Amino acid sequence: MVYAFFISHWMLCVLMQSLFQHRYAAHRMFTMGPRTERALHLLTYLIQGSSYLSPRAYAILHREHHAYSDTEKDPHSPHFYKDVVRMMLFTKGRYEAYAYEREQPEPRFRGGYPEWPLVDRTLAQSWPMTLVWVGLYSAFYVAFATSPWQFLLLPLHFVMGPIHGAIVNWCGHKYGYRNFPSSDRSHNTLPMDFLTMGELFQNNHHRFCMSPNFAARRWELDPTWQVIRVLAWFGLIQIATPQRAVYPDPRPQQTGEPTHVEIQTA
Repeated sequence: MVYAFFISHWMLCVLMQSLFQHRYAAHRMFTMGPRTERALHLLTYLIQGSSYLSPRAYAILHREHHAYSDTEKDPHSPHFYKDVVRMMLFTKGRYEAYAYEREQPEPRFRGGYPEWPLVDRTLAQSWPMTLVWVGLYSAFYVAFATSPWQFLLLPLHFVMGPIHGAIVNWCGHKYGYRNFPSSDRSHNTLPMDFLTMGELFQNNHHRFCMSPNFAARRWELDPTWQVIRVLAWFGLIQIATPQRAVYPDPRPQQTGEPTHVEIQTA
């Protein structure tokens, strides 16, 4: 029971991060009506719980990441830190600066992301609500854990969102293979990425930054893209970008696609 809960929570958390915070809030790869947006916004909070990430702050950080990938201005490049913990702590500081509006980003990184103060501030930034989520996760383990070792999984629920981000940003820019040459050091870590629902196709994503399908080769599989296709088939969302990742790249002489920010403000 505990293992099933952990795996389900992991998969759902990373799915909502990939679907709502990344491909919708940061890139606007698809559109939806205001009611659907509110429903997905609330669902993202309810699933991610204590590790919920503000779509606004997430979008700004991610747009900065694309603009400054693997340079000193990148908010989470693994090539400037001795270990993943130090990278996470730096990213946490940059995230909180935007989530709590202590700093403002460059104008080109603003706008186009969903904002809901009730969720993003009143609930997500409330320590009592964070403790409620911690209490709910803990109560589940107390009720269903069959071994003391299972409690080692419990703290991961509290910070699951940042853990997902750390895996993607650390591994996706250090390990794996590259389908496309690029000025950054992005890699595809897994050819069939169920661990982070397609987010570890970083090399593909940086080459085709507006493709809602992060898989490019025939044997690559992006689970979040399959969810997007189902949602579009039911009419809940409308895919807004014609770009698709393709291998081999039909534009080998080009230096790259415009960044999301340039597309978003055009």
